[in-house]
Amino acid sequence: MIRSFLALAMLIPAAAAAQTQVPFSGLAVDRAAPVEIEAEALDVDRDGGTADFTGEVLVVQDGLRLASDRLVVSYGADPDTGQNRISRMRATGNVTLVTPDDAAEAGQALYDLDAGQLTLEGDVLLTQGANALAGDRLVIDLATGTGRMEGRVRSVILPASGE
Repeated sequence: MIRSFLALAMLIPAAAAAQTQVPFSGLAVDRAAPVEIEAEALDVDRDGGTADFTGEVLVVQDGLRLASDRLVVSYGADPDTGQNRISRMRATGNVTLVTPDDAAEAGQALYDLDAGQLTLEGDVLLTQGANALAGDRLVIDLATGTGRMEGRVRSVILPASGE
């Protein structure tokens, strides 16, 4: 379904500019909310501070759901508490991001929990209702729910009907 919008997006060169600001009503995420991760397998490197999840990976935090083939989580000691905490997550392979209002696909995603930023790269396709936006890179500020699409940006925007 999402990829079908890409064909339409290529027909309308609505955004030839290198950047486009994008509102994300459903992407303001509580960064303090717990992060739940499911996968088929997990390999942990304690010395390197990484956890490697593989096979039908699903990450859930607040209203955000991220699915991928692989997820590498980087963690380290919190300077205030000394306890281990997640600092970054990199998802690769069939990356799909879903919120109550938005959906996106990309080649990979980097979730920087410290910065509260989610970056999708590689043939990014975003749908918001019946509207579609495609580009090379999408950077989302999860605290404000705003984003920036970069690269060759293509869009399909359906005007509201007068009914």
